[in-house]
Amino acid sequence: MPVILIIFLCSSLFAAGTVTVSMTGPVSTLAAARDAVRAQRDRGVSGPFTVRIRGGRYFLQEPLVLSKQDSGVTWEAAPGERVVLSGGRVITGWKKGSGSIWTADAGRLPFRQLFVSGRRAQRARTPNYGFYRIDGPSSQDKPFRLKFRGSDIRKEWAGTDTEVVALLAWADIRMPIASVDEAVRVATLTSDPRPSNKEKDARYYIENAPDSLDAAGEWRLDRAASTVSYWPLAGEDMTREEFIAPRLPKLIHVDGARDLTFRGLEFLHTDWTMDAKGYADTQAAVAVGAAFEAVNALNITIEKCQFRHLGNYAIGFGRGCQHNRIVRNRIYDIGAGGIRIGEPVQRAEEKDRNFDNEISGNDIHHLGYVYPPAVGVFVLQASRNHIAHNHIHDLFYTAISVGWTWGYGENQSKENVIEYNHLHDIGKGMLSDMGGIYTLGMQPGTVIRNNLIHDITSFTYGGWGIYPDEGSSNMLIENNVVYRCASAGFHQHYGRENTVRNNIFAFNRDFQLMRTRAEPHLSFTFERNIVYFDQGRLLGSNWTGSQFRMDRNIYYDARSTPIRFAGKSWDEWKAAGQDIHSVIADPLFVNAENYDFRLRDNSPALKLGFRPIDLSTVGPRPE
Repeated sequence: MPVILIIFLCSSLFAAGTVTVSMTGPVSTLAAARDAVRAQRDRGVSGPFTVRIRGGRYFLQEPLVLSKQDSGVTWEAAPGERVVLSGGRVITGWKKGSGSIWTADAGRLPFRQLFVSGRRAQRARTPNYGFYRIDGPSSQDKPFRLKFRGSDIRKEWAGTDTEVVALLAWADIRMPIASVDEAVRVATLTSDPRPSNKEKDARYYIENAPDSLDAAGEWRLDRAASTVSYWPLAGEDMTREEFIAPRLPKLIHVDGARDLTFRGLEFLHTDWTMDAKGYADTQAAVAVGAAFEAVNALNITIEKCQFRHLGNYAIGFGRGCQHNRIVRNRIYDIGAGGIRIGEPVQRAEEKDRNFDNEISGNDIHHLGYVYPPAVGVFVLQASRNHIAHNHIHDLFYTAISVGWTWGYGENQSKENVIEYNHLHDIGKGMLSDMGGIYTLGMQPGTVIRNNLIHDITSFTYGGWGIYPDEGSSNMLIENNVVYRCASAGFHQHYGRENTVRNNIFAFNRDFQLMRTRAEPHLSFTFERNIVYFDQGRLLGSNWTGSQFRMDRNIYYDARSTPIRFAGKSWDEWKAAGQDIHSVIADPLFVNAENYDFRLRDNSPALKLGFRPIDLSTVGPRPE
């Protein structure tokens, strides 16, 4: 039988207290519980072990580190009890200052987030709403030279804790100000841009500048004075509100352990960190860590947990992580993204590679509050992962991203299955060049099927539903329903021999289908799809050449206007060898205007071999 260690928290839910492990005597931290398990094993007691944690809020002084010797343990909340693992500390002693502002001692540890009675408070922001605009093209100078307009940036902000946050296409930069030349209106920042950090008249805003605390709900940290200031919202009582500032960048670190389970726990209050010179993102907030990090981890299960009020990614499984399960968790109010699997580098030895992980049944939403380019589920150089039945919504960049090789080079992202996910309200007009599902590089065996994707809105270009980007090849894309995307339902930048079949692309705004690059090989086969629209055009970007195959599709423009196929009439398009057996006809959805894409019995799509798509099991399923 498994050995059960029961941790008792003797005080109330919202206070730290004495912790006792029933088999080994009193302990006061989760680390002590880990050590109690080690002590049992040292005495010859075999596992597996269960650490059952009684209800309470545990303020971690350091991350819980689990290594090979800590394998074979279940960490779980006691039945019916709420267990909160917090990387924060409570700030007290608030005093009324001038006007509406209150101040308190910030303590010795600086922090970059503040949570007020369970709400993420806004760090002092200038302007309070909206954005400033860089004057003209963004700089490629090293260091970054930002040309500002009017008096948007002040000379006295240089050398302080002031940070510039700029949104550049699909990425961002965050940097302090080194100097300001007001005569030519140029602010020199502290670090270099990435080559891809380009956008004309790009948006930016300022955080934590002196004298910028000017709106209710904002806060500011003065590191030099070690004080934190806050302007209460209407109705807030400063004698009763609880203020928590994160002190840890991560809560759990697993290295080399296997056969661990984490069940029914809540993970809160990690901070985000930044080098003194700031950072410039390449894509997808790839350099950002996670609150729960694992390397060389096998058979780890995270289930029925909550992750919220975090400054980074929630969960990250990096080098050598295999056969792990992340299931039925809720992840929300996150500074970066939800779940990251893999790493940017490719590993030669199998033991160091990342594969055979399951990410299913999770509700992942409201992400990117610090790092807007972060991704809901992010898979880098990892294979045979199963991403299924997740609900991912309300974030500023891509919902699911798989692959990390640009072009046709070696890519260890292969044979991944992405199915039955509900993805919506993505982009929200913040960034550009994104997809509901985004892929990079050659991925033989990867399957994207039975996903429901809708409402993707980019800032300028690139709000796509399914987006095979540079070199995406040898994938099967079938039985997906994609609608209300800003740029197109499907866009292949360039790639080789993808199959796109039995999908519905409907009500997309600018175009329905896009293809960017003509190449000498077959780009894709597009067959037995329904394309239904009432605005924009059918085909966008580059449809030159003939290295694509389209047939047995049904197209319908609800405006009853003739459809043009990349400048060609229907007859000319068919004469060029495309869509020989396709038709232009109303597919007869049950209720297209209300996005009910079931087909009536007499639908012409059925005669072309289209198979009805069942959306009843999309998203998390009941247990």
